[in-house]
Amino acid sequence: MRTPHALLAATVTTTALVAAVVTPTPAAGADAVPAPGTFYVQSAATGLNAAAGAGAVEQHRPRGNEDHQQWNLRASGSSHLLENTDTPGTCLGRAGDQARTVPCASADAAWDIAPAGADRYTLAAPGTDRRLAVAPRPSGANHPAQLAVSAGSSDLAHWYLTPVSPVTRPMPPQDSRTLDQVTFLTSHNAYANGVDGGFAPPFVNFFPNQTRGIERQLADGVRGFMLDIHQAPDGAILCHNSCTLVSRPVALWVDLQRMVDFLKARPDQVVTVFLEDYVDPGVLRAELARVNGLSDVLHRPDRTGVREKGWPTLADMTATGQRLLIFSDHSRSADQSAGLTRDSFGVMYQREWTVENHWSMGSGVGASDWSCHSRWYDAGTNIPLTRTEPGFRPLFVMNHFRDAPVADTAGTDNSKLADRARRFCQPAARKKPNFLAVDRYDLGNPAEAVDALNTYTYP
Repeated sequence: MRTPHALLAATVTTTALVAAVVTPTPAAGADAVPAPGTFYVQSAATGLNAAAGAGAVEQHRPRGNEDHQQWNLRASGSSHLLENTDTPGTCLGRAGDQARTVPCASADAAWDIAPAGADRYTLAAPGTDRRLAVAPRPSGANHPAQLAVSAGSSDLAHWYLTPVSPVTRPMPPQDSRTLDQVTFLTSHNAYANGVDGGFAPPFVNFFPNQTRGIERQLADGVRGFMLDIHQAPDGAILCHNSCTLVSRPVALWVDLQRMVDFLKARPDQVVTVFLEDYVDPGVLRAELARVNGLSDVLHRPDRTGVREKGWPTLADMTATGQRLLIFSDHSRSADQSAGLTRDSFGVMYQREWTVENHWSMGSGVGASDWSCHSRWYDAGTNIPLTRTEPGFRPLFVMNHFRDAPVADTAGTDNSKLADRARRFCQPAARKKPNFLAVDRYDLGNPAEAVDALNTYTYP
């Protein structure tokens, strides 16, 4: 069993992860073009990457070193070239009003790269105002994949040059680490464990996401808990999809009480709860009111200046005793229509405080999709993983599980968690994951990935 301290301080145990921490590349600065190196050309508007394919250059979901998404930046006279790492001699260029791959010797391969603030850049055809851009989004649709070359300097023409091998720094001492510098082991569908009570109709109970109860999860070092809540006549209960025929359902307040009691016994620990939330705000408020001592440990980022000053240190949270965060995926606008917002009683709206990658890597068996892209990028929403605000960096929830919790697959996936975090999700979000959410955390040693991420910071 790993102690909670081990989750925050253990040394890296794999060569690849050590290399990720200690092999720096020059960082992209906001006031100059980055030094030559290998980069992702990443849209500031969508968080998606420029990818080469059959002559086209399109924005695709970040896929690490797969899918022709890495580009070698080098100077060429007063301009710059971006040569695709998979096809030497072929560069990101343009043909008319479209981005294309062209021979690096072509005049259409050169770009004037200029800072656009906040670590962003524009890429313009030399001597013109025609810039590489994401095409405008048609009504009710995502932005088109094909990248454009057009006049203008809106966010659609702003790009991050994200280093493939970023500069990292050692983790600060324990007493000065901020919440957004730390990574926590997180259990997906933590309640669906078959130990604490029923969570689904009988057949589904044969496929638990976890096999240990909440108290054992806390003892094992799990510090993030994903819980689905549904409305019942006497409050909010924990169940998956349909709550019909669930035997011995567990109420939300029962598991929250377990967490509050744990925090009161362990004053140096921090716990975070993520609610997939299908209840009315009044029902949720009444449910939380049943938890003894909740107000003593509940952390309110909306009342402590987090948006203006950044996330607190763990030492500050320990000093105040406020070490439990609760987030809901519910919509603020829907609650405003109902006349009661969840944050009025301490439940934060997740889209306002976090970013999160898409929740599925595919079915429980067969092919995997390791691309890392925002859960909240679709025809109606555009919250890229790269979202930041002046003085504030959202926490990053990294989902690493499939549609169905097949034990053998979960164990294999969990053994690859550190590699996906480093090669796919960290550059996709331009930040380190703060919550690594997995099925069957007892398989494949995902705590080792948490330990590795907790040896460095990603500036």
